[in-house]
Amino acid sequence: MKLKISDLKTERQWRAATGFDQARFEQLLVLFTASYLRLYGKSVAERQAELEVTPSLTSEAELLFFTLFSLKAGLTYDLLGLVCGLDAANAKRNQELGLRVLEQALATAGCLPKRAFKDAAEFAEYLAKEKTLIFDGTEQRTQRPNNDAAQKENYSGKKKATRPKP
Repeated sequence: MKLKISDLKTERQWRAATGFDQARFEQLLVLFTASYLRLYGKSVAERQAELEVTPSLTSEAELLFFTLFSLKAGLTYDLLGLVCGLDAANAKRNQELGLRVLEQALATAGCLPKRAFKDAAEFAEYLAKEKTLIFDGTEQRTQRPNNDAAQKENYSGKKKATRPKP
């Protein structure tokens, strides 16, 4: 892999590349490694030894770093592969693998929020203990009102018709 963990020298670089400082990365790595072994029954090195090709990611630490970097950077698979020395398809496969293991690790640690509810009452009960809720509704669609006064109230004013100059 072109980009390596050893390239990270400062806490600022750690946070910029992964979103974690080095100490928290290492704490997460313990959970990540245990989840990898639980899912696949072998370490990354043992699984890679069975392959005939030279592996790009040779340890759980490299896989976790790659996964966190891919999430933090938000690159396309082509660019992610370029930065990390992989082809795009391999970058996608490794990211999916890392995300699967990371989700398992976070679920085991009890760090994932509940994502599915059977009804509104269960959802309300789940959120009852929260003091503050923040909803991001900046890009929500709204039905355009029929009457002119209500339309003006909701109109941003940014979309003006162009008129030819007299």
